Amino acid sequence: MGAAKRTFDLVLAALLLLITSPILLLAILAIRLSSPGPAIFSQTRVGRNGGLFRCHKLRTMYLGTPSLPSHEAPASSVTVVGKVLRRFKLDELPQLWNVLKGEMSLVGPRPCLPTQTELIERRKQLGVSSMLPGITGLAQIRGIDMSVPMLCAETDAAYLEAASFGLDVRILLGTIYRT
Repeated sequence: MGAAKRTFDLVLAALLLLITSPILLLAILAIRLSSPGPAIFSQTRVGRNGGLFRCHKLRTMYLGTPSLPSHEAPASSVTVVGKVLRRFKLDELPQLWNVLKGEMSLVGPRPCLPTQTELIERRKQLGVSSMLPGITGLAQIRGIDMSVPMLCAETDAAYLEAASFGLDVRILLGTIYRT
């Protein structure tokens, strides 16, 4: 599935960037007008085989918020615009660039922070770290976040075992219709 998945990722990511560019530009403008700081937020994340890369997102938190997993950040750190962007998963749009660069896939385990050692270790044990991280994944459509590292890693491993083009399409559709 490697070359076919990569081709699918490239074609769909490029198409999605083109289609969503007006939304992306409006979101960038809304962020810049509503709070100080850059509109694009880049953070070091763990990629394939434990390699580090810069993951891009639209900034949804106030400048100066500590670099924590989303489930650990105080709710008060999310901007008004950020709440809307998160609700509709628009904050993830810049990760399409990560997909085009080959650092991420559209579907795979969500990339975690280097400080999330329990999740990283369990993913290594289960062979999940051999995969490119994804913008969305099986854990996300099942409502499992990284606050429960073992369950998250085991769900990622279930995806690895069952990975197919059809499953990826179902996960993508599940992500869109879960918003």
